[in-house]
Amino acid sequence: MTLKMSSIVGAGLLLVTLVSLGVFAQNQEKQKNPDAPRSIKVDVELVTVNATVTDNQNRVITGLDKEHFKVWEDKLEQKIEYFTAEDVPLSLGLVFDISGSMKEKIGTARDAAVTFLKTGSPEDEYFLEVFSNRPEMTEDFTTDISRLQNKLVFETTKGMTAMYDAVYLSLEKLKEGTNPKRALLLITDGEDNRSRYTFSNVREFVKEQDVQIYAIGITNDWNSQLGAGRSGRAMIEELADLTGGHAFFPDSVYDLEDICTKIAVELKNQYVLSYKSSNETKDGKWRKIRVKVDGPKGVGPLNVRSKSGYYAAEPGIEK
Repeated sequence: MTLKMSSIVGAGLLLVTLVSLGVFAQNQEKQKNPDAPRSIKVDVELVTVNATVTDNQNRVITGLDKEHFKVWEDKLEQKIEYFTAEDVPLSLGLVFDISGSMKEKIGTARDAAVTFLKTGSPEDEYFLEVFSNRPEMTEDFTTDISRLQNKLVFETTKGMTAMYDAVYLSLEKLKEGTNPKRALLLITDGEDNRSRYTFSNVREFVKEQDVQIYAIGITNDWNSQLGAGRSGRAMIEELADLTGGHAFFPDSVYDLEDICTKIAVELKNQYVLSYKSSNETKDGKWRKIRVKVDGPKGVGPLNVRSKSGYYAAEPGIEK
């Protein structure tokens, strides 16, 4: 087995969501033989985990196998039923800050966003949402990135920062995505000062979604609201961590393009693990997830960044 490494910032990634998979026993001779047994449908609830693995130099590690991973749910180890390292199509929302404070940064931020979009696969789809005093969906899902690029060119900066409203609306929009992997890329330079939704509202909604949040908080101003120790920065980091995403806080707008490239690489190099939870109780409670990875002999310590858990199905409700 060969390990491959790609340069990227951040520890590993984990995305957890509960999905229902139908397993069908199909009889190919049914039409020829009317007396043949009917097909049988078996519903199995699986927890699906997307994980990115990195080494201590923050390089993405590929080439690992199923036996290198272990998964725990509420401290009980689970049996991995399904494993793959194949790239899957992405549905992503670009959430772009056009508030007044972005005036001197919007050009560079726009170029960085376009760089990210250009790294995608033909099957990937994107929508564009901009926000200042309120969020506005300016481009619906499309595989044509030039449509988003053209809309960004004509955006002007003004107003305040309704970031929580923008994130909430984007999470709702992602439910319309057609691809199995879903993510948001948030680009902003300030903390929220306008939204109707609170941070608690958004945090709880995020925990219910099958979405990875990546955020770039620009901190090049000496008094930036997203500087180290500021509440705005901590809140953005928490949203990203909940989903297994990653928050970046560059000191210069000139770092944005490189960061967007790194995010794109990470999204395209993830492992997918699925297991049937040993806890079959449908109680709607939050279940904690932990993933561990042990590489082959000779490979140093490896890291996994992970979503913290998922909500179990509620009684009488099929997910």
